[in-house]
Amino acid sequence: MEPISTPINYLPIIIQIAVALGFVAFTMLLTHLIGPKRKTTDVKLTAFESGIEVVGNARQPFSIKYFVVAILFVLFDVEVIFMYPWAVNFRQFGLNGLIEMFVFMGTLLLGFIYVVKKKALDWD
Repeated sequence: MEPISTPINYLPIIIQIAVALGFVAFTMLLTHLIGPKRKTTDVKLTAFESGIEVVGNARQPFSIKYFVVAILFVLFDVEVIFMYPWAVNFRQFGLNGLIEMFVFMGTLLLGFIYVVKKKALDWD
């Protein structure tokens, strides 16, 4: 017979959540009240780049090709990570695992062919 779940069974969880939220609120309030007060000045609000003076605007446009190559690298790199567990358990998977990996590799190859055909990796 399955025990009946009543609201009183959840009381310890509710108490734990209330104590945790109370601790967070108390700690934030206490640090706000007794913590150091600092003025913000123009010097403090300027960007700091490892001690190098900032020159020009950081919002300069540059080629989208950089982002495309970066995203493609991450995409294919993550896909290669899926091959490591398969290679470790290659013998356990048998012929079925080999066929599935060929399907996976074929899908990757089709994606790579698509990327090459679209000339996404060509730098002008």
